[in-house]
Amino acid sequence: MSEAGKEKTAPKGDPREADKAEAKAKKAAGKRVEKSAGTQVSIGEQATDPNYVPRFKARYNDVIKADLMKKFGYKNAMQVPKINKIVLNIGAGEAASDSKKIQAAVNDLTAIAGQKVVTTRAKKAIASFKIRENLPIGVKVTLRKDKMYEFLDRLITMALPRVRDFRGLNGKSFDGRGNYAMGLKEHIVFVEIDYDKTETVWGMDIIFNTSAKTDAEARALLEGFQFPFTN
Repeated sequence: MSEAGKEKTAPKGDPREADKAEAKAKKAAGKRVEKSAGTQVSIGEQATDPNYVPRFKARYNDVIKADLMKKFGYKNAMQVPKINKIVLNIGAGEAASDSKKIQAAVNDLTAIAGQKVVTTRAKKAIASFKIRENLPIGVKVTLRKDKMYEFLDRLITMALPRVRDFRGLNGKSFDGRGNYAMGLKEHIVFVEIDYDKTETVWGMDIIFNTSAKTDAEARALLEGFQFPFTN
């Protein structure tokens, strides 16, 4: 057999063979399946617990519902008011001419909300503000279900305590139909935002839409979530 027909083999102890063996072992390990708590979870895939319940959602079901039924005398648990959705909005009109700043607002609100946001656009042109029709002027997102409760938890327990000179929330900002609105001057109070990498500090509007029929019921509902009202 000619030398060209012979299979070329690396010398014994060649480090290249060790590297190949290590790479092969890693590849095989990546295909293995771990068994955790009786559930098969592929390595590298995000494992989610189907029994997970957000802390504030559990608080609503276990504590707030019973308290509201006792306070307002509801005869049916379905009468108890609840939070339907939370709407977050950042107005970036002053940065409308700079697409990079609009994209920065999109990225920041996406990080805070944990889901894709929507860009709001001008419905008509306003020459005095240099606003053209259909120009991006802000971003918004609507949170429901578990993501809503997760955001509410982070807002009350982590974001509000970081507000400079915070003295509580205005208890008169209800609209008469059970909805509550509040504002933040600086969106950087959320831990998801890296202050050192933030070029622009945005103000933020937060609206809580509830099923309460009166402001008194809505306030009692939000107080159950430990909203720090001052009046």
